[in-house]
Amino acid sequence: MRRVGQCAGMLVVVSGLLCGAATSLPAEDTPPDANYYEMMKLFVDTFEQIDRNYVKEVDRRELIEAAMRGMIAKLDPYSSYIDTEELSRFNDEVEQEFGGIGIQVTVDVKTRQLMVMTPLPGTPAYKVGIRAGDRVLEIDGKPTNEFPEGREMDSAVKMMRGKPGDPVKVTILHAGSTTPETVDIVRAVIKTPTVLGDHYKSDGSWSYFLDGDDKIGYLRLTHFSRNSADEMEAALEQLQKDGMKALVLDLRFNPGGLLQSAISIADLFLETGKIVSTKGRNTEEQVVNAHKAGTISFSKDFPIVVLVNRYSASASEILSACLQDHNIAKIVGERTWGKGSVQNVIELDSGKGKSALKLTTASYHRPSGKNIHRFPTSKETDEWGVMPDENFLVKLQIPEMEAYLEYRRERDVLRTDGTVAASEFKDPQLEKGLAWVKEKLTGVKPADEKPADADQPAQAEPKKAAAISPRDMQRQNLQADVEWVFGRLRMAMQPTMMAL
Repeated sequence: MRRVGQCAGMLVVVSGLLCGAATSLPAEDTPPDANYYEMMKLFVDTFEQIDRNYVKEVDRRELIEAAMRGMIAKLDPYSSYIDTEELSRFNDEVEQEFGGIGIQVTVDVKTRQLMVMTPLPGTPAYKVGIRAGDRVLEIDGKPTNEFPEGREMDSAVKMMRGKPGDPVKVTILHAGSTTPETVDIVRAVIKTPTVLGDHYKSDGSWSYFLDGDDKIGYLRLTHFSRNSADEMEAALEQLQKDGMKALVLDLRFNPGGLLQSAISIADLFLETGKIVSTKGRNTEEQVVNAHKAGTISFSKDFPIVVLVNRYSASASEILSACLQDHNIAKIVGERTWGKGSVQNVIELDSGKGKSALKLTTASYHRPSGKNIHRFPTSKETDEWGVMPDENFLVKLQIPEMEAYLEYRRERDVLRTDGTVAASEFKDPQLEKGLAWVKEKLTGVKPADEKPADADQPAQAEPKKAAAISPRDMQRQNLQADVEWVFGRLRMAMQPTMMAL
């Protein structure tokens, strides 16, 4: 029997995995036999003509995979064929572990070398002295700047990851040094967390509190994978033991992941009520409700803020919409991506782990029943995504987002002395959320606070639509379309940082 995985979806490499049984088309949807077999015959004839008569020999599996990708391209952006190489990375992301040395790297665009962003605490790389800022010059004797252009990260993954216990030879140029050092590192099982804090402490663990004496917890969820709910539960319990008075949950740039993970995390905050509902072509509507057992106890007036932006998608939208609809948290930031579809991950090749099909099979809706999915024809005035609560819209421009990401990269570096990179950067979305939290905690409104969204008229735009000229409206729609395309390209690009 084929294994099927269900996911809320990620816009890059992974979605999710829930095991179950594959379903077949109901009888009324089965194509007429004559037409069906005629189409299959057309496909086989075409394949045979290419196989026999094309000017040069073509790999048959490549032909079949190309045909599959062509079929799937006619569906939607979230369905895809996953080949052997992609399936391995997919499973690593879902399971959150792989054989490697334990560093997070990026590609230096000038030298095309791999630069270490930070070692992961307690890993083989950390133990042999690899630190942030080091450059990986060679892997098993192969210079990293000779990796195929645009495929540097993929090449590094192939060479650096491997069976735990096997050695890999790495040549490192330490930051501030001019003499490379070659070290033999024995691979180990590397576990990558998805729940992060504000910065590393001196012992290599995360600090889940923001700076200051306010006892405001801060949790970043990078994506929804196998262990995310357990990580979130453990972090929340630790925060409560340490006297947490408020919580900021940061879902910005979170592209989604396992549907079940999003449901389980929502269930931590909710005792009763609907979390999400899903409905597919061949299935009845499924309503997922919260359970009292396992719920983290928060007081009625406990301030919770959820930060979202235009790249918060799918499972992020399920969680933020649930907390918003049940009045558990304030949603701060900007309108989310708008992905309301569920993908099943169906193993192909007789379940031998060679390939899989990620197929959109259902849509999901928030507890209120409102739509989340942004269709290609959707307008800004339509209902989709998750909107920030009234007066909590804080939209960042691209340069501001780039500045935030640079700030975050510097802050996420693990330093041996336990210090945190100094920065004058102010996070407008976080600051907006914290202003509300501190007002709830103290009952005092910040004296220097501007009137809510005084410089952000976006909330009122739908009311002004009649006053906008057709030319201006067309220009706005074009700008929105360009931004959407830019966003999709940005999230589909080679990852800017990878764990090895």
